[in-house]
Amino acid sequence: MPRGSNTRQPARSGRQEGVPHNLPSSSLRPKSRASSDQKTSDRKTKVAAVVSKAAKGYNPLAPGRIAEILKRLDELYPDVTCALTHTSAWELLVATILSAQSTDVNVNRVTPELFRKYPTVEAFAALTPEQLEPDVRSTGFFRNKSKSVVGAAKKIVADFGGQVPLEMEDLLTLPGVARKTANVVLGSWFKKAEGVVVDTHVHRISRRLELTTNNDPQKIEQDLMRIIPREKWILFSHQIIWHGRKLCIARKPKCVDCPLENLCHAADKTWSTVEMHKNAKA
Repeated sequence: MPRGSNTRQPARSGRQEGVPHNLPSSSLRPKSRASSDQKTSDRKTKVAAVVSKAAKGYNPLAPGRIAEILKRLDELYPDVTCALTHTSAWELLVATILSAQSTDVNVNRVTPELFRKYPTVEAFAALTPEQLEPDVRSTGFFRNKSKSVVGAAKKIVADFGGQVPLEMEDLLTLPGVARKTANVVLGSWFKKAEGVVVDTHVHRISRRLELTTNNDPQKIEQDLMRIIPREKWILFSHQIIWHGRKLCIARKPKCVDCPLENLCHAADKTWSTVEMHKNAKA
């Protein structure tokens, strides 16, 4: 490859190209030690003032920054929906329970045959967890998941007339259902924005974008609900999940291709045009 053909990349320090960093030694030779020391002191004072001003002026939760993040997500993923294959609230509930510590792709391989074999909530309610285990083994943690699915089916049949409840407090009474699963069902099937889905992608990327400093999913959800407009709660979750799969990959984010790059100061960026913040990490 000819010399000079490689595209230059910004340094991780955020230092811009074209700025002279190594001046000729003659230009740096002071006329006197006193004047040199004074110039060095003045330069340090000016740099410190600029850094202090930038630090004080940066607010990761500023409404303008949040609005710009949402705008770019809308441009990237305008119509994304839940990636779990389903045709009813019950199928979505089952698929979401099975997706814990698994991938949507893997769950989508399992559920078509599962729902063909047990087509109704009542069919699941008639099972024992042990009978269901072979059908969901490949999703991992199959014993706990079998207990949750069968337990949820039995409670839905006994307490809710065979229909998946559409209220948060009722969904949370079902075995294996916490706020994440309840939010998936309410948002994706019933189109009710009762909260923000916090899965592993939303957890990780929200911290990288400095939208939260918390690690607990419920606290992260509360933080996001405070800064994201309610009408965006459902779509925002889907967008961040897709972004985590397509670009903001956990082990090696594709920062050079990311439209959010200059809004992101994550410590583990692989390419950056802005200063990186040591506390902005998953």
